[in-house]
Amino acid sequence: MSTLSCQLLVCSSAITEDLYKAFLRKNAGQKELVWVGRTMVLVVALIAIALAANPNNRVLGLVSYAWAGFGAAFGPVVLFSVMWSRMTRNGALAGMVIGALTVIVWKQFGWLGLYEIIPGFIFGSLASWSSACWAKPRRHPCSNALPKRTPIIIRLRRHRLPPSKLTTGYQAALSGLFCG
Repeated sequence: MSTLSCQLLVCSSAITEDLYKAFLRKNAGQKELVWVGRTMVLVVALIAIALAANPNNRVLGLVSYAWAGFGAAFGPVVLFSVMWSRMTRNGALAGMVIGALTVIVWKQFGWLGLYEIIPGFIFGSLASWSSACWAKPRRHPCSNALPKRTPIIIRLRRHRLPPSKLTTGYQAALSGLFCG
């Protein structure tokens, strides 16, 4: 329910501020904008109910397809980046590309009636792992102070770094993916 209320408020404020105030009534007062915002919450909610009530609507299918693509492309990369010290930039790129392509191909052919995220996640993970294993691991200069062969989460817990150092260590570990 909280997600729904947030989405309604975001849509309402975007319509009120970005369309109504910007194009229709540039000098609208605060009280008028509040009433327009409330009206837009009702309008957006009614449109959402109408879309959801239609059994022939394909919105749910599109949303699940989009989430499969996001999950297969970025899921393995995020997990390997945080939990495996040998993850490389090329491994991340390979995992993203193979995961996304697997979802697209699997959806087109519909093999085994299996939801696309499952094979996409598996193939994306394999691509990340194999690409990272082939490459010589490159370490960020800041990570030399930590033990070499343990995942970053374990290293941070073991050393009990203060929050500022924890953020810096986490950023240093992930910056190796994007900075080379």
